[in-house]
Amino acid sequence: MKRTLFPIMATLGLVGTVAEAAEVKLSGYGRFGLGYLENRSDDPDVNNTIIVSRFRLNLDGIAETDGGVRFESRVRVQADESQSTGDAGEAGFNGARFSVLYEGLRLDVGNIGGAISNMSNRSGFEPGLESFVGQSSGIDYEYLGYTSTGAGANAVQFQYEINDLEFRVSYDQNTTDNDNDAGSGADQWDVGAQYTYNNITASFAYGETDGATDDVSPSLAILTLRADFDQFSGTLLLAKDSDTPLNSLGEETDGTAYGVSMNYKASDATSIYAAYGDGSAKGDTQEFGIGAIHNLGGGTTLRGGIGSLKEGSADSQLRADIGVRFNF
Repeated sequence: MKRTLFPIMATLGLVGTVAEAAEVKLSGYGRFGLGYLENRSDDPDVNNTIIVSRFRLNLDGIAETDGGVRFESRVRVQADESQSTGDAGEAGFNGARFSVLYEGLRLDVGNIGGAISNMSNRSGFEPGLESFVGQSSGIDYEYLGYTSTGAGANAVQFQYEINDLEFRVSYDQNTTDNDNDAGSGADQWDVGAQYTYNNITASFAYGETDGATDDVSPSLAILTLRADFDQFSGTLLLAKDSDTPLNSLGEETDGTAYGVSMNYKASDATSIYAAYGDGSAKGDTQEFGIGAIHNLGGGTTLRGGIGSLKEGSADSQLRADIGVRFNF
């Protein structure tokens, strides 16, 4: 009997040790307010001004081995309003992401963002409660991105960081995202690097979707620069996409994208944001706007912005929002 109980008790003790070493974290944010979009819908029953909202909850499971290898998994619950109608959306889980971290190495598997999506200054400083203006609006290539409300890709990314230098490479086999018009069996891969020297950060990435059923291989090369000073930070973007699909108006989108953004800290509590993005192709989307964030304390901020959106040769649309965001 003693021989039987001892291994059972030892096993239970080991399980207890693992359980103590594991961790479950909850984090996220909520936001709500009013959003205006000029000519939001052709439906006369849909107002230009709607209630905008988002609830986001991240669930992270974390465990670490005795050797210092950290394992993480994340799923997200998120609910948003419908931009087209203003109706409230239902909350739902997204696809899982799994990560392994050890010193400067990181491996992500599952619903991940690729090397381009994870560029720290790709979108720059985005004004508005909904961050509706960004410097990368002229980019038309559909790069691999983390999905908050769907299954996402089943892909892999490797990252290595040493001192101020960082490398990333990602791969999505047989991607089901056909927005690049590369065919249903296309493979998508990204590579990128980032280097920080004093107050300057430079990032570069290249991505390509290799067509399987069509003779098309869309690609994107992107360079960003960021400079940080006492009260002012600014970013620049320059990118080149090729073999990208036509926009919704049937216009060409291949060409050079460019953009700029800034953040000015007007006081300890208030920051001013501004951004501009455009491209050389007739079908590129132009965005520009300005906004402000005021810190109310306790992880709560008052945010708002106003700007203009224009797709290709379509008429421009005025957009604005204001509301509250609180982190938890």
